[in-house]
Amino acid sequence: MLHKLTDHSPDLKKLRDEGYEVFIKGAHVLVSHIPYVNSRREICYGTLVTDLTVAGDKAGVPRNHVIFFIGEQPCHKNGAVITALVHGQNKTTVGEGIEIDRSFSNKPPNGYTDYYHKFKTYIDIISGPAQSIDSSVKAQTFRLVESNEYDPAFNYPDTNSSRAQISEVSEKLRGHKIAIIGLGGTGSYLLDFISKTPVSEIHIYDGDDFLLHNAFRSPGAPEAEVLKAIKSKVGYFLDIYSRMHKGIKAHYEYISESNLEELARVDFVFICIDNGSIKRQVINYLNKTGIGFIDVGMGIEISDNNSLFGIVRVTSSLKGETDHIFSKGRISFAEADQVDLYGRNIQIAELNALNAALAIIKWKKMTGFFFDADKELHSLYSIDDNSIINDDISS
Repeated sequence: MLHKLTDHSPDLKKLRDEGYEVFIKGAHVLVSHIPYVNSRREICYGTLVTDLTVAGDKAGVPRNHVIFFIGEQPCHKNGAVITALVHGQNKTTVGEGIEIDRSFSNKPPNGYTDYYHKFKTYIDIISGPAQSIDSSVKAQTFRLVESNEYDPAFNYPDTNSSRAQISEVSEKLRGHKIAIIGLGGTGSYLLDFISKTPVSEIHIYDGDDFLLHNAFRSPGAPEAEVLKAIKSKVGYFLDIYSRMHKGIKAHYEYISESNLEELARVDFVFICIDNGSIKRQVINYLNKTGIGFIDVGMGIEISDNNSLFGIVRVTSSLKGETDHIFSKGRISFAEADQVDLYGRNIQIAELNALNAALAIIKWKKMTGFFFDADKELHSLYSIDDNSIINDDISS
């Protein structure tokens, strides 16, 4: 993968071919060894950093004219600040462990046409004073620089996080090992959402086949030939989401008493099944081992006027905190066939997606990605009055 994107991008390749130390780290492009003069009139070297835009298999047009810098404030040869560059002076991390010291702003009338144009403009402005002091000083070293072109979690860079400048926040999700038990409607949407995060592993468990009715309550639109082939749910979703995420681990079986201990390899579990006895065993095991989890569920009924109403539930546990689940009956442990005696197990795609969205938001709050004011462990969304009730506030 070394230099793959660089080779496909004429502007980045031109920078490299001219001898600049250009490399890609995650969703950012960097050029190092840029000579500049500091306030003490010393010649130093810094690094320019900008977020990466990708179009197909090559770099696109830079999103804006601002660029980051690792180093002191560049100055004229007399030590006076180059004020035309000054934009931000705050040290921060932009993602992938890249800590920058400041940002610069220099906007051409029509913006930057490509990354060569952007970097070369800033390099000339920054290095000019240093070269006027010592003409032998150059940014071009022609050294081979190793590029980490893609995120270790993804098959292509997460330019969405870098574009929004939330890469540092997304780093809070990196390294997590997640299990999803059940790839029905809600479980499949959870896989969709989690596959877009930099977790290291996503273990998916389900012993069912992907059948026609599943197509109407899962993300995406399978071709008719796929449905005729009758693939397993795990195989079907593995084919789709492994295109994006490297860490999906397939388990073509149900979770049962015989394989419960496999959950010891993960640090968080999403429970998306309606088998009461197995669910109880899973929760007892996670309680004993102190592994956090979220259990999802919904209850949908048909009213007298032939419209649907009901609730969508998200129930959480932090490191073995399950008193609220058992003492208040927050989760039903009835068997699926018992439930079907009194209802139709109605599932609707948008409610499955909502159930998954509420669950993933709660998990991200638990990781610090989202701010968590209430720290609720149980919440109910009511369809008919569009309300969310939070309960079981964690201390």
